[in-house]
Amino acid sequence: MTTGTTAHVATADTPQLPTSRVAGTERLAALAQRHGALAVLLLGSAAAALLFESFATAGNLAGIAIQSSTLAIVALGMTFVIIGGGIDLSVGSVFALGGVLAAWASQWGALPAVLLPLAVCGAIGLLNGLVIARAGLAPFIVTLASLLGARGLLLAVTDEGARTYLVPRDSALLDVGRGTLFGVGWPVYVAALLCVAGAVLLQRSRYGQAVFALGGNEEAAALMGLPVARVKTLTYVLSALLAGFAGILNAARLGSGVTILGVGMELDAIAAVVIGGTLLIGGAGSVSGTLCGVLLLGVIQNVINQIGNLTSSIQSVVSGAFLLVVVVTQTYLSKVRRLR
Repeated sequence: MTTGTTAHVATADTPQLPTSRVAGTERLAALAQRHGALAVLLLGSAAAALLFESFATAGNLAGIAIQSSTLAIVALGMTFVIIGGGIDLSVGSVFALGGVLAAWASQWGALPAVLLPLAVCGAIGLLNGLVIARAGLAPFIVTLASLLGARGLLLAVTDEGARTYLVPRDSALLDVGRGTLFGVGWPVYVAALLCVAGAVLLQRSRYGQAVFALGGNEEAAALMGLPVARVKTLTYVLSALLAGFAGILNAARLGSGVTILGVGMELDAIAAVVIGGTLLIGGAGSVSGTLCGVLLLGVIQNVINQIGNLTSSIQSVVSGAFLLVVVVTQTYLSKVRRLR
């Protein structure tokens, strides 16, 4: 009896972890996970402005924005895909294909230059979505096949890459790609508008909430009565359409459909999304975080260019190392949020 009483007293006297401390730690971890990219972007930009006189100039900042605009559009589609628990490796090839088709079709006017690439790229996304959602194949394999297929179609259109199509000088497409407003190129405004629309779609629509539910637990989403196959298919269509549209904007800015562009762009898009706080396992993320990730990659590239004596390969090394740190940090923060 004495032993039992002692055990009871020991249990009662055991110090408990303060609930307020656990809740505070969880809130801090959640805050860091959602807004860490923004904090690093602001700190990194401030440091670059102090180290390099030309960094904070209006022309340089406008250059970062215009260079990041197409990646932002592609990464926007990738955000929906990853939050939904998938992956899309075809966006780089779809981006390049969209640009080539836009330049080729621009000889018949600006409208065909927009509609043809969107139709072809949307069909690729629809194929991806149907095979993944209906046949149950892994997104990695399906979109890898689409990557190769889109690149092959691009080579077929350009005679194995030997032909480069130019946008006519009197085309309205060039006015959009090269026009400026307050010193900032129109593609930046288009990308910003799409990101705002994407954020509203993700956070304020039934489709967006279904994407979160799908990435959180697909089986539970199906049991809730959500149209899982339809949502998954629409997500891949959206990703391909945005990648194709980014290619159209890029062709409008460059005045031609460059066949060698887009190689590895899918990796940059994934990196931007993950750096922005979206979990690779799905179910959590934001468009604003992705935009911060895109701009952060743009700042890193610009700083490397400011240094001058570093090769472009250094950017890949820095971006890869930074991505690894972000993934490890996200994993740790996720564990902290599950301490309760």
